[in-house]
Amino acid sequence: MKRAVFLDRDGTINIEKKYLSKPEQLVLFPGAEAAMKRLQDAGYLLLIVTNQSGIGRGYYTEADMHKVHERLLEMFQPYGLKIAKIYYAPESPEDPSRGRKPSPAFLHDARDEFGIDLAQSYMIGDKLIDLQCGWNAGVKKSILVRTGYGAEWERDEPELVKQAWVVDSLEEAAEKILKA
Repeated sequence: MKRAVFLDRDGTINIEKKYLSKPEQLVLFPGAEAAMKRLQDAGYLLLIVTNQSGIGRGYYTEADMHKVHERLLEMFQPYGLKIAKIYYAPESPEDPSRGRKPSPAFLHDARDEFGIDLAQSYMIGDKLIDLQCGWNAGVKKSILVRTGYGAEWERDEPELVKQAWVVDSLEEAAEKILKA
């Protein structure tokens, strides 16, 4: 069984832009690539799990999102980063969705597709729904990064996030995982 790190996209890997829809808007957090590379080199599969409600709300198209993902993968290439898969939920929060976080469906799909041991894997994100997704899937630990909306969640809902690790950045999350 393989170990994995599941990562939210916006606010975790890249700077939060309200409804990011253009590749040129994509800006990675400093050190994100290096942190992910350390995890990959330690044997973790890297997977992205992202809610893209802007599609369901009609703000941008699925094709626009794919262009953003193509650019993201291009940005990772110089570091030798390999993303096993990008799972995305295009529905708006009001619409039924099998995979929209906090649903663990995409983590279960990854478990089945890649032979992942969820109990030895991690979920990293900047929102409560990211933490809940990990908890609902039975990961070893859900990690809240204070980037994106993470600091607000920590401030506004301390009781809800207290069972997660709370860190300043993706770099710090990688460090905690590698020491665990």
